[in-house]
Amino acid sequence: MKITMKYLVAATLLCSLNVFTSCNKSENSNSVTQMVRTELLRTTQSWNGEELPDYPQGKPELVAVKYEIPAGEKLGWHHHVAMNHGVLVQGELTIIGLDGKTTTLHAGDVVVEMVDSIHYGENRGTEPVVLYMFYLSQEGGLPLSVPNPEIPMN
Repeated sequence: MKITMKYLVAATLLCSLNVFTSCNKSENSNSVTQMVRTELLRTTQSWNGEELPDYPQGKPELVAVKYEIPAGEKLGWHHHVAMNHGVLVQGELTIIGLDGKTTTLHAGDVVVEMVDSIHYGENRGTEPVVLYMFYLSQEGGLPLSVPNPEIPMN
């Protein structure tokens, strides 16, 4: 069986949430293997300390997105309506809030994005950023990101 990064990320998330029980059994035998469960994050706040909002009403929609940001690339000012969090799997990403607060993520770091707070990301490193983000959205209602082009970039 070929294991892709997409499969690995999905299986890791499902196992960490204890969603399916076959994670602790070897694929080729009936023997039970030792599964290591490491909780990466449990929080009610975004990276800058703001409290996350309550869930919206309506049918939930879960969205997973892989972002690849070239070295030296700066994303535009934007904000998120839907709660989201992710794992940086390669590179270094600096996130800058409109208020001037910053955080720099490195490979393996988990991030909870701000909701309704304007910010942008920048790859100040020398290699591409690979970031997996998971959005807790609402079916047919919430955009993943809202651009704020009226704010000039630094």
